[in-house]
Amino acid sequence: MDNYLKNKITVLIPALNEETTIGEIITRSKKYSDDILVVDGHSNDGTESVSRSLGVKVIFDHKKGKGEAIRSAIPYIDNEITVLIDADGSHDPDDIPKLVQPILENRADHVSGSRLIGGSSELHGGFDECFRLMGSSLITAFINHRFKVRLSESQNGFRAIKTSVLKALDLKENITTIEQEMIIKTLKKGYRMAEVPSHEYERVAGYSKIKIGKVAFRYVYSMLKYLYF
Repeated sequence: MDNYLKNKITVLIPALNEETTIGEIITRSKKYSDDILVVDGHSNDGTESVSRSLGVKVIFDHKKGKGEAIRSAIPYIDNEITVLIDADGSHDPDDIPKLVQPILENRADHVSGSRLIGGSSELHGGFDECFRLMGSSLITAFINHRFKVRLSESQNGFRAIKTSVLKALDLKENITTIEQEMIIKTLKKGYRMAEVPSHEYERVAGYSKIKIGKVAFRYVYSMLKYLYF
């Protein structure tokens, strides 16, 4: 990606105890952006030091979750496009050009990577994964019905969005429900939503911060709140 485009993109990486993978994500993302912003959830490993050693900006959230980490970063973003990518190695930074292309071509304002059409090495095989997939599909079906769109999923954290749109969404969620909130509010406010295939890889290290039993109600409540009220 040429320097002109690199100067238009900020890569935002929420991270909590991801010292094993954060360095590679930062290094590979630098091919596509000169502005990398890590939001550290007060990790107790080397996430912060690895990030700073690679010359990127690091800020801290208030330990409320991924959604709050993303919201904390928004005031620090000035570039035209924001790319959100997880720090655990499940997303491929080389998909960044594919994510931003519909925005650059003025075909979309917000583009989500889809594991349902790009494949997943993680979202299958056990009861937890089964419930996650069922819940995600149900929420996506509600979104599609409400806005008469045809998205394949609504929960992937890998996405690109115009920064002006990101700031206009007035995001509220503190946890991973922010991902469906972003999509719902994008459509509700009349912005253009698109998705591209993106493979989800098995996390290299660390562990999932999502406990389905603890957050399932919040996902349903959040969906109904933003869809219909």
